[in-house]
Amino acid sequence: MAIIKAFRGYRPQKQQVAKIACRPYDVLSSEEAAAESGGNPYSFYHVIKSEIDLPAETDHYAPVVYEKARQNLQQFINNKIYVQDELPCLYVYAQTMWGRTQYGLVACASVSDYLNNVIRKHELTRVEKEEDRKTHIRVTNFNCEPVFFAYPDHEEINRLVVNCTAEKPEYDFTTEDNIRHQLWIIDDRHTIKRIETIFKMEVPFTYIADGHHRTAATAHVGEERKAGNPSHTGDEEYNYFLAVHFPASQLSIFDYNRVVTDLNNNGPEEFLLRLEDVFMIIPKGPHEYRPSKPHEFSMYMGGNWYALEAKTGTYNDNDPIGCLDVTLLSDHILDHILGIKDLRNSKRIDFVGGIRGLGELKRRVDSGEMAVAFALYPVTMDQLIRIADTGNIMPPKTTWFEPKLRSGLVLHCLE
Repeated sequence: MAIIKAFRGYRPQKQQVAKIACRPYDVLSSEEAAAESGGNPYSFYHVIKSEIDLPAETDHYAPVVYEKARQNLQQFINNKIYVQDELPCLYVYAQTMWGRTQYGLVACASVSDYLNNVIRKHELTRVEKEEDRKTHIRVTNFNCEPVFFAYPDHEEINRLVVNCTAEKPEYDFTTEDNIRHQLWIIDDRHTIKRIETIFKMEVPFTYIADGHHRTAATAHVGEERKAGNPSHTGDEEYNYFLAVHFPASQLSIFDYNRVVTDLNNNGPEEFLLRLEDVFMIIPKGPHEYRPSKPHEFSMYMGGNWYALEAKTGTYNDNDPIGCLDVTLLSDHILDHILGIKDLRNSKRIDFVGGIRGLGELKRRVDSGEMAVAFALYPVTMDQLIRIADTGNIMPPKTTWFEPKLRSGLVLHCLE
C-alpha cells in the first residue's frame, strides 16, 4: 500500500507567489527561462535553471550551476521570501485549464515505495538527466520541484479534498497561459491522519505521470544518505520526496507527436505506396486533420494532410505495448520505412507536445526543417496504468500531461 506523509513545507509569501511560480525545469530551454524571468528577481527559474544567472558559455552541468542554485534558494529563505510551515501539513493544489479543474494532494511520497515498485513507472530514465537532478538535490538539499503522480480514485479522499477547498485558498493566481492555480493548506491533525491512513490501507499503488527522472534521482539520494548515516531510523526527511497526487480520472493526456527530417531516400509518391502496405490512406487536403480514434494517424506532407487507418492485423489490442499507436508508428513507419531505429538518440526525429497544436507540425514541415509530421491519438490513463501494472515500459515520448505543475509553490527540505 502507498505511503504519503505530511511535511513542513517551505512556501513563498502570498504577495510574491505569482512572481515566483514558474514552469518545470525540463519543458523549456535556458534561453526561454532567461527571457521569461527577465527582470524578475523572484522567479524560481533562479533556482531550477540557475545557469540564467551565469555567463552564457557556462556548462549547464558545471558545479558552479548547482552551487548558484543553492545560493539563490538560500537567499530566498534568508530574506523571508520563503518561510517554513511550523507544523507538518498536507496541501491541495488545484489547476483549472479550459474550464476543467484537477485537484492534487501535495504530500511526501516514500523512497521505499519507489524501490519496492509501489510507485509504478512507465518510462525508462536517461543516466545523464538522472545525474543532473541528483546533483541538484544533493547540493540544494531540497526537492525544489514536485513530481506528478496519479492514484486510483477514492471516494472518501475526494470528499476530504472537497471539504478542504471550501475555504478561501492561500494562493490564487492565473498565469500567462490562462491557467488558474490555487493552493489550500491542510493543517487539521485529524484530516491529515485520515488521509495518510486511507493511502496506507486502501491505495495499493501510485503511478508516475510525469517526473521519472526527478523521482529516480531523489530515491537514489535518499539511499545514499541512508548508507551514510549509521544512526538511520527510517523517519528522516531524506526517506521522502515531494509529489502531487491526483485522482486518475481527473487527468488528461495529450497527444505527443512526431516530425521527421527526411523520407529516407524515398520520394513522396514512393513513401505513400509503401504506407499502403499497412494503412488505408485517405487524403484530407490542406486543412488540419486530427486523428479521431485509436489506430488512426494524421500525416502532413507536401502541403496536405492524410488520415492513415491501420489495417487489421497490424496491431495487437491484447498486448499492453503492441496496442499503442506509438508502437504501431515506430514499428511500421519510423523503423521499417524511414530507418529510424533509436528514438532516444536519432537526430532525424523530434517530438512535439500536443499542447502546441497541429499548426506547429505544419509550420515545421512547411519551413523545410522537416519532411513529414505525424499526429497521434492520445494514450489513455487506463493504458498507462495497465502498462505500469504489467511491468512494461512505454516507448519514448508517449505521454504529455497538461496542465504542467508550477514549480516553486511548496518545497521539501531533506533535513
